[in-house]
Amino acid sequence: MLFFVFIIMKIKYFLPFVVISFSLFFFTSCQTKHQQKKEKLRNLHDTIGFAQYKWQMDSIYKRFQLKDTKNNKKWKAVICPHDDYKYAGKLYYEALKGINANTIILIGVAHKAKKYNLKDKIIFGNFTHWKSPYGKLPISSLNKEIYSKLPKEDYLIHDDMQQLEHSLEAIIPFFHKKNRNVEIVPILVPYINSKNIDIISTDLSNAIYDILKSKNLIFGEDLAIIISNDAVHYGDVEWSQNLAPYGVDSLGTSKARKHDLKIINSYLVNEVNMAKIDSFFYETTQREDYTKYNWVWCGRYAVPFGLATANKLNILQNKKPLKGTFLKYETSIDHPLITVEDLQMGTTAIATQRHWVGYASIKYE
Repeated sequence: MLFFVFIIMKIKYFLPFVVISFSLFFFTSCQTKHQQKKEKLRNLHDTIGFAQYKWQMDSIYKRFQLKDTKNNKKWKAVICPHDDYKYAGKLYYEALKGINANTIILIGVAHKAKKYNLKDKIIFGNFTHWKSPYGKLPISSLNKEIYSKLPKEDYLIHDDMQQLEHSLEAIIPFFHKKNRNVEIVPILVPYINSKNIDIISTDLSNAIYDILKSKNLIFGEDLAIIISNDAVHYGDVEWSQNLAPYGVDSLGTSKARKHDLKIINSYLVNEVNMAKIDSFFYETTQREDYTKYNWVWCGRYAVPFGLATANKLNILQNKKPLKGTFLKYETSIDHPLITVEDLQMGTTAIATQRHWVGYASIKYE
């Protein structure tokens, strides 16, 4: 009898602790499951041309002799390449060294838009984070806030398209390396006509401006825009068709480079305006069918849309247009290439006089 009394007293003594411990375990377990269910991570698509790990980025910086230092620049927008780091790594750095805002709107190419029959709408996603060599990069709360302010006919939520596209993930490691507090708003631009570029960029710039105004944020200081683009794709080998209107000898290569630089100097630098943006659009796409290219820049939609948005936003906040400054131009065959193969990296395409790509870095203030 005394034994049972002793057992009951022990249970009575320890019961509150058991209940509390079980409750804490149950709450923590449920909370963890809830967090895991709520989080949606966008994984890397290209694990060959771009860095997956922090140590790879550290090695890339050393091999390009880049300075891993912060600065006080407040560039509002830039055009940045997205090709393999072996070919274009240094131009990423040149384009992004003046981007120091904590919120970045990424305007990217939708290379596989045809696969999903996407056109004339911009593409958002529902991811909560994007994978980066420096951990999970958060999607800004502005992502949903922005598209919630847009007319429904302006945009789509399409996670499959965002997961499949490489033009933004290429850029992320460079600005995430220097700023671990950054958040992003990723937007892809598929086939889009000139009229919709004007309409949707107006809607988007107004939405961003309203948010900046309500939160007392400054374009360039608190929020910046990065536009992803590779310039001319040139040659007659390993493309879907002959992309060498000037020929593939040294003279043809020289003419193609000059054509790229003419486009940059005519439409993308100095004061930005819609007339120049339209001219760029019709220089790179066919007037009869905007889904077909005229001069093969893969950013032929992202560049005019991104520039139009950034310029309209600057006019709304600062009452003046942006000014573009040319930083650098290279191709995949005109400069010494670093070794990346020992870093578990490589290239996704050849680089020869019969198959090469151009890259431009341009800043806007």
